Amino acid sequence: MSRIPSLLVVLVTVALPPLPDPDLCIGVFGCRPGGGTILEEVLPPISDLRVPADLIDLGDWYLTLPTGEEGDPDDVYPPDLAAFDGDWFRLNETRDGVVFRANAGGVTTENSNYPRSELREMRDGELASWSNETGTHTMSLRQAVTRIPEVKPHVVTAQIHGGDDDVVLVRLEGEQLLAEYDDGDSSVVIDPAYELGTPYDLRITAADGRIEIFYDGELAARIPRSGSGWYFKTGAYVQSNPERGDDPDAVAEVVLYSLEVEHSE
Repeated sequence: MSRIPSLLVVLVTVALPPLPDPDLCIGVFGCRPGGGTILEEVLPPISDLRVPADLIDLGDWYLTLPTGEEGDPDDVYPPDLAAFDGDWFRLNETRDGVVFRANAGGVTTENSNYPRSELREMRDGELASWSNETGTHTMSLRQAVTRIPEVKPHVVTAQIHGGDDDVVLVRLEGEQLLAEYDDGDSSVVIDPAYELGTPYDLRITAADGRIEIFYDGELAARIPRSGSGWYFKTGAYVQSNPERGDDPDAVAEVVLYSLEVEHSE
């Protein structure tokens, strides 16, 4: 897709005392001999962002949507993901974030009761699979939860997954943002009073037989855990459905502003 950048030039005139020596203007940006100056501020081009992949590199991810057939939801793989957007995965109005939406009545995967609009990590065109017993594996992102269902207001925003189950996940339950592990039997409170719409920085690092979660730059959880066949996921994985009492159209919504994954062997 070709892009035509827009260049906005703003001229601001600022009055200064007369300069006694015109040579004093040499090397001074916008300086006019004899007094006065013109400062020209050149703003960055306004990007013509149209789809999520224009904002975030999605080359090593595939997307699962809350649509399709029950037990077999729609997936979007590269290179198709580079041009994809829709009701459940799109840029926000300000075009500085990617909106993930999943409704409580949406289609689920075979091994889950809950719908999702979620990215799954890939690597070199294949499904990613790594171990924290060797190397360091990090996912860094900036995101905000903007909507949750009314009856069961829970959504998973990021996780390390392995095999058929999660290893550790970041989950909002009402106002509590948690790191959960041991199949949900153990948890650490990351933020006890999260406000919807508040962006936060999250970093999940798996190395040396442990998982560390940093929230807004501070270590929030250290979990002893080793394994293999792991991979990162992020998006909106709503933790409710009509059987839990929520309307089928009730939505969990997460906005992703940045995303980066690093692996060092």
